Amino acid sequence: MNVELEKQRAAEAAAELVEDGMTVGLGTGSTVAYLLPALARRGLSLRCVATSPRTEEAALALDLRVEPFGSIDRFDITIDGADQIAPDGWLVKGGGAAHTREKIVAAAADRFVAVADSSKQVTALHPPVPLELLEFGLAATMRLLHPVTLRDAPRSPDGGVIADYQGAVDDVAGLATVPRRA
Repeated sequence: MNVELEKQRAAEAAAELVEDGMTVGLGTGSTVAYLLPALARRGLSLRCVATSPRTEEAALALDLRVEPFGSIDRFDITIDGADQIAPDGWLVKGGGAAHTREKIVAAAADRFVAVADSSKQVTALHPPVPLELLEFGLAATMRLLHPVTLRDAPRSPDGGVIADYQGAVDDVAGLATVPRRA
């Protein structure tokens, strides 16, 4: 099966998890492009928050109700893509450069559903791992996270600098925590 058909089928299956009256977090990326029409076809009454201007525009064009995040404090479900999926359930996300928004919306959801094709399955997570960094203290942050490279990419929707962690991904839980100095 080709990757695009896999993405479409996965997105359509995820859309079937959504029920009338739900609050829905909408992720960003190529797989979400298949999710939005599948949701719209169902004709449900939903309250959605989009994690990027691109997702918001596409959802509104399909007559999905998109609200500002401030009007919803929790989601019944958030659906988003993934860049890498390891057998132990760890994910790498953020290739679409809406990292912070995606993670906040996912954390506010009762249920998070990652939609991906088979090319996203990996035996172990590996670099590059996308990051969104603040401009404030950028050099210090990059020193703490070393090795990190900046992308030649537009800023995130909230003005974040897009970078990639290039180091080992052996201790995923350790990498997911804030580094501290002794």
